[in-house]
Amino acid sequence: MIFLLIGEVIGRIGLVDRSYLPPSSTVLARAARLVTDGGFLQDIGWTLTAWAVGLLIAAVIAVPAGLLLGSLPFVNSAVRMLIEFLRPIPAVALIPLVILMIAEQAQIEQTLAAYAALWPILINTIYAVGDVDPVPREMARSFGMGRLVILTRVALPSVAPFVATGIRVASSIALIVTISTELIAGGGEHGIGIFILTASADAGRADVVFAAAGIAGLLGFLIDLAMRILERRMFRWHFERLGRAA
Repeated sequence: MIFLLIGEVIGRIGLVDRSYLPPSSTVLARAARLVTDGGFLQDIGWTLTAWAVGLLIAAVIAVPAGLLLGSLPFVNSAVRMLIEFLRPIPAVALIPLVILMIAEQAQIEQTLAAYAALWPILINTIYAVGDVDPVPREMARSFGMGRLVILTRVALPSVAPFVATGIRVASSIALIVTISTELIAGGGEHGIGIFILTASADAGRADVVFAAAGIAGLLGFLIDLAMRILERRMFRWHFERLGRAA
């Protein structure tokens, strides 16, 4: 609210040219029109679809891989160097390489979103498996349960809250990468990033750019909020054990 008020004052008194920084009221009015515009809603749907597919791909790969690496320390040690080499590479830095291999815009966005979202889920899962209480595992082993049964019935329930946290963190990263890919790669017809890129090419449309960027930020906030609520409801016992209100 404070930033909106500052933006309104700066825009009204003419401290900055309105073509570069329009008043907050103008941006909000434009945002209200955008959310009722069928074309922009289609762009939102496109971006969210690419985001969701990328996040799903990352979870399908990272959760089993994290369970495997976390439960088999020698395998974890063998691939640790490769993980630490790949993890710091920004997904947007791979855009030129991915464009050479994949031609379709949606697949490019999904691939890069999946790559970026993979690491938080994988690392959270690995460390969560390593922190599972050894007493239940040893008890299950003493009853003759196999490694797979112990993993699915003992380790996985304890690991699940941390996996959910990793997915929540990865969801924000995947959305940022999806929109950034649209902005940097360009060449597509749909997506919030494409909309912002197209609007920024025309002089005097700063209100459209700010409004679309604000809506993108609001989407990220709402996704994170929804996942927090879902996480607390699904794993109420976990948060109660930590002494936090669910």
